Amino acid sequence: MADLGTVLATVLVGKKVGTDEFGNRYYCQRFARKETRLGHGTGRGSGQRRWVLYRGMVEASKVPAEWHGWLHYSGLAPVGNSQPKRRFWQKSFLPNLTGTLYARKPSARSSATASDRTPARDYEPWNPNS
Repeated sequence: MADLGTVLATVLVGKKVGTDEFGNRYYCQRFARKETRLGHGTGRGSGQRRWVLYRGMVEASKVPAEWHGWLHYSGLAPVGNSQPKRRFWQKSFLPNLTGTLYARKPSARSSATASDRTPARDYEPWNPNS
């Protein structure tokens, strides 16, 4: 959920550019400067701000690569709601599950416990008095 300031800015000065497959909505500033010192009208120095309103939980990893490029001024926005074809080797989005019940936990066989470890023979702990 977006905070009140972001919602107000979106209503007052935002222009919707498109949405992605997760339902995230992408906006740019409706009234931006047309030229900069460098003579470019689009880009980081143009005064045009870009942002995303996430659907559901706010998680930056939910932004697809094509929209990430657009947000950071390194690519064009996908036209309308058309999404580029996914290749067979591309995986779909998986949220960060750290700290949840579904987080990956290595099996006991793959991680040694303290009692299973052999002590290092060439290690001497640092002693500040010596």
